[in-house]
Amino acid sequence: MNLKKLGDSYTSVFYILFLTILFPPVTYSQESDSIKQKSPKITYTDKGFQLSSNDLNYLLQIEWRGQFRIAYPTDQDPVSLDDFSKEQIHLKINRARMKVGGNSFRPWLKYYLEYELFTSNLLDFRIMVEKWPFLKLKIGQWKVQYNRERIISSGKQQSMERSILTRPFTVDRQQGLSVYGRIEGNGMLDFNYWISVFMGTGRGSNENDDNQLMWMSRLQWNVFGRPVPFSGSDLNYSVKPKLILAIAGLTNRSQFTRFSQSGGGQLPGFPEQDEPGQYRINQWVFETAGLYKGLSFQQEFHWKQIFDRINQNMTTLSGNLVQAGYFPFYLWKKIPEKLEIYARYAFYDPFLENKQTDLYSEFSCGLNYFIRTHRNKLTAEISFLNFESEDLAFYEGIRYRLQWDISL
Repeated sequence: MNLKKLGDSYTSVFYILFLTILFPPVTYSQESDSIKQKSPKITYTDKGFQLSSNDLNYLLQIEWRGQFRIAYPTDQDPVSLDDFSKEQIHLKINRARMKVGGNSFRPWLKYYLEYELFTSNLLDFRIMVEKWPFLKLKIGQWKVQYNRERIISSGKQQSMERSILTRPFTVDRQQGLSVYGRIEGNGMLDFNYWISVFMGTGRGSNENDDNQLMWMSRLQWNVFGRPVPFSGSDLNYSVKPKLILAIAGLTNRSQFTRFSQSGGGQLPGFPEQDEPGQYRINQWVFETAGLYKGLSFQQEFHWKQIFDRINQNMTTLSGNLVQAGYFPFYLWKKIPEKLEIYARYAFYDPFLENKQTDLYSEFSCGLNYFIRTHRNKLTAEISFLNFESEDLAFYEGIRYRLQWDISL
């Protein structure tokens, strides 16, 4: 049996059923006006091709995104000391995504699906009930609304890639349920909140390894009554300042000490084979972000504690990042208007209990040229990566990367 053909057949059937549910067949009358009224609209938007009914109760948006990258001498952030000695040229498709979103039956009953074509992974599939701004409901699989750097889509980042803090501190994608919304007060009394519960075992896992779930909450203060969108760069030149202060906390018990797009995994120093519910993780993050007249910035401070319930060991990590970008055109008109410069500094200590120095750090700077906002942009970046080990040895390296990110 040809498994590839069988897989393609199932995929075709899935798409046909998906479109049938979203846009059920209609019976056209002989009246031309009635046919016109029931005919769907096809347009192109900033979320790809859009197919919708006239009353907008049914809407389908579909887009494709590719990320093409050249890197030297490595593309990944160093995890071990051996990573500093690697020298290779990388020319690769870094991401290849299909995104499908919209609403069915009513404008406030929304859905979203994202699939990674290159590795054949279902990243997101969620249903959202968003009838009231102050009370919304989400169910399915998605990136936990924990820290800003990870929440922002890889296609809307200011930098080429997320910082070295992502691997040790991100919660990534989980399956679960969330209640969230925005409480709009007068002026400064403006808040967003998220309260969520998840399986706590990573992307693609629909069951827990014990009877303990992952709990997460996030509170965001929109200081001037204007939220900062989850997108990098001040592309729209914010005439009025936007500023947010946010804090989020999370607790989880599972057999994993970290999460990524691949699912659950282990940080360096933790064995790959562990018992269900072995690690209790408590972590929190405090962050700020703002936009004003072409200037953008964001900052995150992370703290994470891992308790090994079997070996009775405690490991504590902390880290911080600061990032800023600006369009120099607003200072000197001879510079291209679509050119942005940015810089980021990030560091983390993987083992605070160790009295000796043990520190990872990264300084990255780069240029963005927005051909058409984040939907079509070129990015060039250079990074200085350092690691100071507990024996006071110092390792460093320089990384060069060039990328084209395009959404169709």
